[in-house]
Amino acid sequence: MSDVWTARAQAYRVSDAHAQGEDLDQLVAWAAGARTALDVATGGGHVARRLRDAGLEVVTSDPSPGMQPEVICHAEDLPFADGSFDVVACRTAQHHFADVQGAVREMARVSRDRVLFVDTVFRGDDLERAEKLRDPSHVRNYSEAEWASFVEAAGLRVEETAIFRHTFDLAAWLARTGCEGGEAEQAVALLGDRVRDGRLTLDKVALKAVKVGGDGREGRA
Repeated sequence: MSDVWTARAQAYRVSDAHAQGEDLDQLVAWAAGARTALDVATGGGHVARRLRDAGLEVVTSDPSPGMQPEVICHAEDLPFADGSFDVVACRTAQHHFADVQGAVREMARVSRDRVLFVDTVFRGDDLERAEKLRDPSHVRNYSEAEWASFVEAAGLRVEETAIFRHTFDLAAWLARTGCEGGEAEQAVALLGDRVRDGRLTLDKVALKAVKVGGDGREGRA
């Protein structure tokens, strides 16, 4: 897996689809008031960059050395003490995780105050098949209800949820994972009316979750 992502690292660093978006703006807004943050599965580093621009001290983690994180680790096994960061954020990576529930528990554990999530939302089996054809490392997307259950099982409370429609260049999306030829044609066919004029539109779910203490009160940084 690390070798796969190392080969793709530069494409993700320069990806317009990852470098911007209303969902990224929302993460930054939800992090307001925090001092420290952990960016889990940092990828091209876009969340970390924006949080640093907002004045936060940020540590980046990722399992792929090629993504040049400050800490190389999987989201399911974060090498940090309980409550190490005011905010933990993870954007558009969870659909690759082997154990998303375990990753959410780990993110909750190392957060002092809140955990912020963004990922492509489940929108049917055709989209899942297209995602897998385009990128075999794709595990699956999850519904809004599934995300709520992951968050609550980790001892967090969903404070805010938002859905964003994210539109970006289809050819670049395929090229980032080297998807071409017949597999690319099959993936595009499965995407159906999500593709228009060479652009792909996917829905993203964003959640702001806060920690709940033993007395039922939310933690605050």
